[in-house]
Amino acid sequence: MRFPSIRPDVARAVMRVVRDDVRESGWRLKPRLYGLAALHHKTCLRRLQRHALDRAARGAASGSGQSATADFVAAGPSGATLVASHPRPRKRGSAFLLLMLFAIVLSGCGLPGTIAGGGSLPATRPVPTATPLPPVRFPQDEAPHTDLTEWWYYTGHFHSASGHEYGFELTFFQTLRGSLPPYYAAHYGISDISRGQFHYDQQVGFGSPSSIPPAGSTQGFHLALNGWTATGLNGHDQLHADMTDFTIDLKLTDALPHPILHNGNGLITYGEAGYSYYYSRPLLMVSGTVNDHGTPVAVTGQAWMDHQWGNFLTLAGSGWDWYSIQLANHTEYMLYIIRDSQKRPLGAVGTYVSPDGTAHEIPQQNMRFEVLGHWASPVTGGVYPSGWRVTISDPAVSLTLTPALVDQELVTAQSTGVAYWEGAVRITGRANGAAITGQGYVELTGYATLPPGAAQPGASAP
Repeated sequence: MRFPSIRPDVARAVMRVVRDDVRESGWRLKPRLYGLAALHHKTCLRRLQRHALDRAARGAASGSGQSATADFVAAGPSGATLVASHPRPRKRGSAFLLLMLFAIVLSGCGLPGTIAGGGSLPATRPVPTATPLPPVRFPQDEAPHTDLTEWWYYTGHFHSASGHEYGFELTFFQTLRGSLPPYYAAHYGISDISRGQFHYDQQVGFGSPSSIPPAGSTQGFHLALNGWTATGLNGHDQLHADMTDFTIDLKLTDALPHPILHNGNGLITYGEAGYSYYYSRPLLMVSGTVNDHGTPVAVTGQAWMDHQWGNFLTLAGSGWDWYSIQLANHTEYMLYIIRDSQKRPLGAVGTYVSPDGTAHEIPQQNMRFEVLGHWASPVTGGVYPSGWRVTISDPAVSLTLTPALVDQELVTAQSTGVAYWEGAVRITGRANGAAITGQGYVELTGYATLPPGAAQPGASAP
């Protein structure tokens, strides 16, 4: 089912309802938010329209008096930023539900890993907290949390016995807002390197509150969205996803003795956006099958998994370049560059993993990045870097990263409402004076926006 484009007068009417309900509740919203919502987020309004109808059909518009908190960030070309307040008890009516649904769909348009263009990313600085944040625990923290934002991010390479090469991405995003059920988006991509083709698909939908286990659960994660699944516990994961011509059923086993905590303790800051826990399993051995155009093909390879969660909120604007590097000498690197709206670096984070699984932080001054070329998307018009030389002074590494396919762009209009490049790369270079090869993945956000007339979020939502 698809909804027609929302006319400006309809958008204004929706926002009048929201504004009136906000005033009654005592919330404080920056005035520019209303203009942002009406003028710059018609894609989110479409998703709002769909889910509002779905929820209304299930009788969700009624309820008893409860408290609520606006706890999301909206940022865009108009400069709207914070929406925050203290809770105030009131009866939850249809207008209040409308506002809460608007909150979740608006925040969903800037999901992690896919930053929308426009605005600027604030400089990173510590955010005061009332109490120290608890340390990461395993296996407890593999499971979903009750925080605002969370994702499980898989990328990797596999090949058949005959040498057919593939890259893949499978990502699940979880967003929690107020008393609404968990909201999920997922992206699945296949880089058919041997054929020189890239394919991807996306899913969105609300989950059940029971999908989040009680705090302290040791049962790992069990994610499911419209037939796509990801399960994992103690470094033993299973993935399933399908789209036209490609279905994957993969088993992944961690080759390292433990997960890798970034920044030493697995906690990083996004400045004004909040804190995030962040760990990786950077060397997962892959086995399973890919159903390629109707033919089951046994494959083996290796993958990388990131898991992040916390009470942080994604800010629209700017972007980042993220690199996962797996070298043939059994060392791995995570490199992460945050950029401002002019694509100038604001900061960089790096982790080096030695063959025994020991993690070492890489100081920003020890990393150097050189862009070797560019690629212009025929779909979005965005111009992405394409090819990189990465130099690290300690350990002494100089690497050239070459895209396995130049076009590995995802235009996620029906889920997260953004365009980004996430692709397989081949690696050559030198490490400690010796020639080295490897493979990896690169993610580029903030270089493109949705093309005019793109299908809108919510079009395929359940």
